Amino acid sequence: MNILVTGGAGFIGSHVCEKLISAGHKVICVDNFNDYYDPQIKETNISEMKKDRNFILYRNDILKNDLLEYIFSNNSIDLVIHLAARAGVRPSISNARLYEEVNVRGTINLLECCKKFGVRRFVFASSSSVYGGNKKVPFSEDDNVDHPVSPYAATKKAGELMCYTYSHLFELNIFCYRFFTVYGPRQRPEMAIHKFTGLVLSGKPIDVYGDGMSSRDYTYIDDITDAITGNIDNIKGYEIFNLGNSRPVKLGELIVLIESATGKKAIINHMDFQPGDVQTTFAVITKAKKMLRYNPVTTIESGISKFVEWYKIK
Repeated sequence: MNILVTGGAGFIGSHVCEKLISAGHKVICVDNFNDYYDPQIKETNISEMKKDRNFILYRNDILKNDLLEYIFSNNSIDLVIHLAARAGVRPSISNARLYEEVNVRGTINLLECCKKFGVRRFVFASSSSVYGGNKKVPFSEDDNVDHPVSPYAATKKAGELMCYTYSHLFELNIFCYRFFTVYGPRQRPEMAIHKFTGLVLSGKPIDVYGDGMSSRDYTYIDDITDAITGNIDNIKGYEIFNLGNSRPVKLGELIVLIESATGKKAIINHMDFQPGDVQTTFAVITKAKKMLRYNPVTTIESGISKFVEWYKIK
């Protein structure tokens, strides 16, 4: 297959591209290498893939519709895996317009190209953030998600809605995957596991927001990419899936695991709870197990150990 991957030089995207290429697919990677974090990290992520004849890189922005149409018209695309987004809950609060532009308008641009060029299959990367401060735990795909607590979460909900509309109107087959705190090698540097590991190893204090009792459903990158790449032939209709580990880990427990893996004691700097943050995330994954054969196998203990090992040699 010829598969367009947006955000293909990023954390999740680069892993997805690698698995697709190893399975014999041709990957058309679109990434704008913005400065949300050091662009050189993305360059490193794809440095080996750039040598492969089944990898084509376009340094383009999904907001530039004319360039997207050029890419679609010059490549016989069978499937779009849309991972590009402006990420991060806290930064979205101070720059909501940018998040709307990239996450909503950019998604519409891609859906329009699919409609125009006859691409019938589409994968949309959504987020557990859409559940907001839901009191019903664990989170199920059938839960009401009308109360996002950050612009980032609102844009992801909007993206899901646009995907549904295009599926309904133009018979596009679309799977929306709600990712639950994905981690592993190449994780973005501002995310907790990556940031905490670096601070612990360097003997610098960690800022802990709240009382350390908040929890996240951490999901290892290999489990996520297996689900995405293993179901590219099964995309039919419109469906939403939770992709989590279904085992929330408290922040305090996470720090202990990082201490164990690094062999160093963390220095804690307690901070107030931040606007936009939620107390917990916890995925019901029954639907994904049934329809996607999704089976996350990496425990948080094993995943943290693998991440720290990667961090030390990167």
